[in-house]
Amino acid sequence: MARPKATESGGDQGEKSHDAHFWTLVVGSVGVVYGDIGTSPLYAFREAVRAASGGSPANSEAVFGVLSLIFWALILIVTLKYVIVLLRADNKGEGGTFALMALGQSVAKRSSPLILALGIAGASFFYGDAVITPAISVLSAVEGLKLVSPIFEPWVLPIALVVIVGLFAVQSHGTARVATFFGPLTILWFLSLAVGGLLHIFDSPGVIAALNPWYGLKFLLTHGLLAFTVLGLVFLAVTGAEALYTDLGHFGRKPIQVAWLGFVFPCLMLNYLGQGALVLANAEALENPFYRLYPDWALAPMVVLATCATVVASQAVITGAFSLARQAVQLGLLPRFAIKHTSESMAGQIYLPRVNWLLLVGVVLSVITFKSSSHLASAYGVSVTAALVIDTLMAFFVVWKYWNWPLWKAAGLMVPLLLIEQTFFAANILKLFEGAWVPLAIAGVLALIMFTWVRGYRILLKITRRNEADLDWLVRKLEAKPPVRVPGTAVFLSSDVNAAPTALMHNLKHNRILHERNIVLSIRTEDTPRVPRHERVEIDRSSETFIKVVASYGFMETPSIPKIMESCRRKDLNIDMGGTSFFLSRRSLRSTTRSEMPRWQEKLFIWLARTAEDATTYFQIPTDRVVEVGTQVAI
Repeated sequence: MARPKATESGGDQGEKSHDAHFWTLVVGSVGVVYGDIGTSPLYAFREAVRAASGGSPANSEAVFGVLSLIFWALILIVTLKYVIVLLRADNKGEGGTFALMALGQSVAKRSSPLILALGIAGASFFYGDAVITPAISVLSAVEGLKLVSPIFEPWVLPIALVVIVGLFAVQSHGTARVATFFGPLTILWFLSLAVGGLLHIFDSPGVIAALNPWYGLKFLLTHGLLAFTVLGLVFLAVTGAEALYTDLGHFGRKPIQVAWLGFVFPCLMLNYLGQGALVLANAEALENPFYRLYPDWALAPMVVLATCATVVASQAVITGAFSLARQAVQLGLLPRFAIKHTSESMAGQIYLPRVNWLLLVGVVLSVITFKSSSHLASAYGVSVTAALVIDTLMAFFVVWKYWNWPLWKAAGLMVPLLLIEQTFFAANILKLFEGAWVPLAIAGVLALIMFTWVRGYRILLKITRRNEADLDWLVRKLEAKPPVRVPGTAVFLSSDVNAAPTALMHNLKHNRILHERNIVLSIRTEDTPRVPRHERVEIDRSSETFIKVVASYGFMETPSIPKIMESCRRKDLNIDMGGTSFFLSRRSLRSTTRSEMPRWQEKLFIWLARTAEDATTYFQIPTDRVVEVGTQVAI
C-alpha cells in the first residue's frame, strides 16, 4: 500500500511543479510579450475617434465604428494570425523575422533570394518601429501629468526625455533583474486597464453592441477617405502584435496563447469599451479618455504605473533590437558588432553598445521633433504594418512548403490576412508627410546597409577564393618539400576548410616555417536558431599535417573560440590555449574602377568593413595568442 501512495504523491508533486512552471511562463509572457500592445489604450482609441469625428465633438457613429474596428483588428490579426497560426510556425521552437526567414529558405530553395529580401526588409521595418515605440509610449504616459495639475505641462517633454535616457543608460548592466518585475508589474497594469473600463462601461451599456462587425464595416463604407485615415489610427491598437511570435522561444506557444486569450485580450477590450462608454456619456472626455477613466485621487498613481508599463514595453523592443542585430551579424547581413553578455545563466541577455546608442539618438530626436504622442501617432504604424505584411508573405511559404498544405489551402488562409494588412498599410501611408516618412526612412537606410553588406561580402568572398589555393594540393606540396617545423599548434581561421587560408600562405611565404600541428578552423552559421552542443564541432583528421575543424552555430548564438576549443577536447582533440597561436587575416579593402558595385555602394561597403568589430574581440580569442597578417584586396 505504501508504494502506490508514494508514487501518487510524487506524481502530484511533479504535476504541481509543472503547473507552477507553466504559470510562471504565462506571467513572464504577460510582461515581455504584451508590454507594447498593452500600452496602446493610452492613445489608440483617442486618436482614432478624434479623426473619425472630423474635428467635431465625438459622436456615437465614430465611437461605435472605431470600437468595432479595434475589436476585429485584434481578433483577425492578433488572435487568428499570430496566436493561432504563426505560433505554430516555429523554427526549432524559435520565432521572429529571421527564424521565419531561415525556415522559409530551408523549404523553398527556389524562392530563397525573395525570402532573404523579405527578411531584410522585415528586420529593417522592425528598427523603424523600435525608434517610435519608446518615444510614443513614454510620452503618452507622462502626458497624464497635465491632468494631475496644469503646472506639469511644461515639464512633460523634459521628464519623458529623462525617462528615455535613463532607460537606455542602464542597458549595459543587463535586464535580468529588471525583467523579474516585468510580469507582476504588467499584470497590475492590465488589471488596472480592466478596472478602469469596468468603472465606466455602465455609463452607456449599449457600447457593447460595438463588437458587432457591422458598425466597423458601415463606417468604412460611408466615410470614404476619412475612413481610410481612421483605419491607420485604429491600427495603433495592434502595434506590438509581432512580439507574440518574436518571443516564442522564450516562453513557448501555450503560455503565450493562454496569456492572450485568458487575460490580456479581455483586459484590453474592457478598457476600450470603457473609454467608448465614457466618451458617449461625456464628449469632452475625448481630450484624454484613458486617464479620465480613473478618479482624481488615482490619477498620479496611474501616471506612475503607465510610465512603468511604457518602460517595460520599450525594454522589450530594445531587447528585441539587440537580439535581431546579433542574428543579422550571424546570418552575414551586417558586419560584426561588439556583443556583451550581461548574464552568465541566460544566453539571450546581451548588450550591443552601438545598437543601444543609435537607438537612443533616434528616440530622443523623435521626441524632440514631434513633441507629443498625438503627433507621433502619425509616424507610428507604417513600419509595423509593413512588418506584418512581410511576416504573412514569408509565412505563406512555410505553410505551403513546410506544412505541406495544398497551394489553394495556403492561399485561402494567408491571402485574406494579407489583404487586411495591406489595407492597414495603405491607410498608414496616407500619413506619409505627417511623420510616417520617419520610420520609412530608418527602414530604407537599414535595408540599404544590409543589401550592400550582403552584396559586397559575396564579391569579397569570390575574390578571396579566386586567390586561394586548394588545401589538399598545398598539403601534397609541403609533404614533397617540407619547410622548417616549429613546436606548438597553429589555428588558422578560414571561411572554407578546404581552401588554404591567406594567413597560412603568407606565413609560409614570408617566414618559411610550419607548426608541428596546424588546424584550419571554419565557423559556420546554420539555418536553425541553436545547434546542440554535441553537434558543435566536426573534426577531419585525414591529414597528419592539417586538421580541419568546422564549428557550427545557430543564428541566435554568438561564436566563442574558447568554447570551440572545449568542444574539440570532448572529441579528443586537445588544444592547449597557452601553446597555440591563432593566425588571422586582416583585409584592407580599397576601391577599384573594375568593381561590380556602383561607386557609392563600393565606398559604403568599405566603410562598413572598417567599422566591423575586431575578430579577436568578437570571437573571444586571447589577445596575446593572436598573429594578424595584413592583406590588401581591391573590391
